[in-house]
Amino acid sequence: MGKSKYILVLVICAILLPTKGYALNIECIGTAVQRVEKGDTIFIFDGEPHLRSKIGNVDWYRTSDKQLIQSNTDEIYPESGEGVIVKKDDALLDVVYVFDYNEYIPKIDTVEVTPRCHETIVQIKGLIPVMEYTDTFGLKSSLNRECAVSYTNLSWGEDSWQDSAAVESFALSLNKMHLPAVYGVSTYAVLYDADLRKDLNLPMDSVLSEAIVPLAVNSHVVTTTTVRGQAGEKSNEVERPTDATALTGSAPLEIFFEANPTPAVQFYDWRIYRGSELLVTRPDESFRYTFSNPGQYKVISYVMGYNCPCHEDDSDCDRDSTQIDISIPESMLKVPNVFTPNGDGQNDEFRVLYRSIREYHIWVYNRWGKLVYESTDPAKGWDGNIGSRPAAEGAYYYVIRALGTDAAPAAGYHSRQAYEKGKTNGDESYLGIYQLSGDINLLRGKNK
Repeated sequence: MGKSKYILVLVICAILLPTKGYALNIECIGTAVQRVEKGDTIFIFDGEPHLRSKIGNVDWYRTSDKQLIQSNTDEIYPESGEGVIVKKDDALLDVVYVFDYNEYIPKIDTVEVTPRCHETIVQIKGLIPVMEYTDTFGLKSSLNRECAVSYTNLSWGEDSWQDSAAVESFALSLNKMHLPAVYGVSTYAVLYDADLRKDLNLPMDSVLSEAIVPLAVNSHVVTTTTVRGQAGEKSNEVERPTDATALTGSAPLEIFFEANPTPAVQFYDWRIYRGSELLVTRPDESFRYTFSNPGQYKVISYVMGYNCPCHEDDSDCDRDSTQIDISIPESMLKVPNVFTPNGDGQNDEFRVLYRSIREYHIWVYNRWGKLVYESTDPAKGWDGNIGSRPAAEGAYYYVIRALGTDAAPAAGYHSRQAYEKGKTNGDESYLGIYQLSGDINLLRGKNK
């Protein structure tokens, strides 16, 4: 093959990719890319390798057997996969290795994808020629080649699972590639020699797998707490839930739980613990639960698929779990000793300060023992009126009977004669049982 036709399409490979390390005394003719791996200089051509000396005639030798290929010439067409030693007057100038990429293009028949519970295995089926050469020491080396595996997976967006693109890089081989588990139907594309083909101005080439139905499961647990009142609104209930994201607060704390599963989920297992005690299990995708008693809770959500056994100690089980911690404080009830119903917006009602109260009853009497106010709602208070007329200033007598959410289940008003007005003890002799009485002073003052 004559060399004149190649001179007409001269392309210096240093233009495609700058030389790393020392300056070479040779250059390639034609479309080629230069790489340096493990200290070796490698030229990869899109076509027959063709080298030229920059300093005139030189001698060309093979690296594998040190035999002379061509002497006293400035150009050579070495065999693909061959190493070339360049000398002039027996002085070593360069050692390079050359390949014709067209002889090493992978012949991929299929891309096999095996979904598993906790990973996905991708394997190329076909032929991948090894770009191998023999160096000056007689040792064989091969070029590093890469492939990229692209696929879609599901990721949680603002309020739903959404498709998201993912790419993993591997060495190009027929070995199994271990990728993360996928949660939605996906097709895998294997793109090989991407950087190399780009540098050689070749189109990208990829092979697709069949669509794969996932085995893996996942969930994104969302909680919605029932709000009492509005955020910022004045209230005499301490730590009341005013935010739908609250996971702690005055009881009763009602929370709605949603698993938000990925498509392969078939079974649900919710477990609610107080400390180490299992209180409740639920088999539903979503449910509502009211936390009434004080304590530290954990809610664990398990989602499972059909395809793997699910024993407690089975690490291969197709199961995803989420834990949510919830805190309910002990009950509390405090009574003020004065209120000022003068319309100034400050302390205008006689209200108790409370938290986690499940039953409540208050009576207020004037100095002659007449009932002037009664309520069973701790969130409400006496406005200082008797009927439609303002009550006189002075001391009034209150009696309060209340049960906190932390009171023992057997504790009740009637069982303890809690409603009997003469049975007051003025303290909290029993956890969560309130039998209180005393004076409340009504002072109107001036409305400034």
